[in-house]
Amino acid sequence: MNQASSSKRLLALDILRGITIAGMIMVNNPGTWKHIYAPLEHAEWIGLTPTDLVFPFFMFIMGISTYISLRKYHFLFSYEAVRKIVKRTLVIFVIGLAIGWFSRFCHYWASPTEGIGFFGQLYEAVWSFPRTRILGVMQRLALCYGITALVALTMKHRYIPYLIAALLVGYLVILITGNGYVYGETNILSIVDRAILTPAHMYKDNGIDPEGLLSTIPAVAHVLLGFCVGRMMLADRKEGNREQTLNSHLIKLFLVGTILAFAGGLLIYGIPISKKIWSPTFVLVTCGLASSFLALLIWIIDVKGYKRWSRFFEAFGINPLFMYVLGGVLSILLGSIQIGGVSIHALVYNWLASFMDATLASLVYALLFVGLNWCIGYQLYRKRIYIKI
Repeated sequence: MNQASSSKRLLALDILRGITIAGMIMVNNPGTWKHIYAPLEHAEWIGLTPTDLVFPFFMFIMGISTYISLRKYHFLFSYEAVRKIVKRTLVIFVIGLAIGWFSRFCHYWASPTEGIGFFGQLYEAVWSFPRTRILGVMQRLALCYGITALVALTMKHRYIPYLIAALLVGYLVILITGNGYVYGETNILSIVDRAILTPAHMYKDNGIDPEGLLSTIPAVAHVLLGFCVGRMMLADRKEGNREQTLNSHLIKLFLVGTILAFAGGLLIYGIPISKKIWSPTFVLVTCGLASSFLALLIWIIDVKGYKRWSRFFEAFGINPLFMYVLGGVLSILLGSIQIGGVSIHALVYNWLASFMDATLASLVYALLFVGLNWCIGYQLYRKRIYIKI
């Protein structure tokens, strides 16, 4: 943890990061999963909802941020650079595992097995590793960051677009030849995950783990796309007129966004779009929309100077991974700590539902939970404390 002075960094990047983290926290923590407004639900299998955008938007921005962070090494392969990349990858991955373990621990501790005694209950809660999910959101971020960063240090950047194309085409071949669009255990993604991870360590969704092994292939291509966009924006950046520089960013981002989103939109007629398998069209469309949205934010915030509204999201954006982990931990605690046999989560939601519509109460709970996280994040933001993971 360290304190950082203000810099001339592009504020829109932090805001988009903050919007995605706040969005991820909100959609992951409704008052009840039984009552959710349709736009706040993930597509069941094929399709795209606003909720499906938040995670891929963050990964796209992670690609741009990876380009920015590696510039200080001049993209040269070195022991120091590789050590930091590997260390950060492992730390993020282990944090993801720890959150999964902590969730299991709290679940078993709050719901003890009758007749096993205190120490038996403690052992059952602590030793939940045989039932802990191996992969997840943090783990996917770790793997994609690590691979992207190492590629950036070992491959000439002008060849990376060809690598992206090869990854997406190769993955498409896997989907087509392996029942990749079947929502069930005959899907090649499910077969590989069940063989390597085993069902006990997977997310339970018709045998499909949305952050599984094979779907990490297009996810890496996704982050590499963000890296290439960062390079396109900043590689030839020169000191000069700030307005001209920002206008150049806008043109490039809108151009890339339009091409990717349009191409992905046309291809969905033959290659359905699906977040759960991270289909190639999902990569193209979401990267295109993220690029266009970033351009819009640059125009609003950095060009026009309308910044006051964005301060709420900046508190999430300057410490994105920490805020996501904080949201996960608080969610587990509120769902596990009980008062009179009822969790704090349920108590708050039931109170809200007592005087408003159940679906609205579910949304209000999610917004209140985001606000709770913001209260903590704002203290770090106000003191300009950056917690690096």
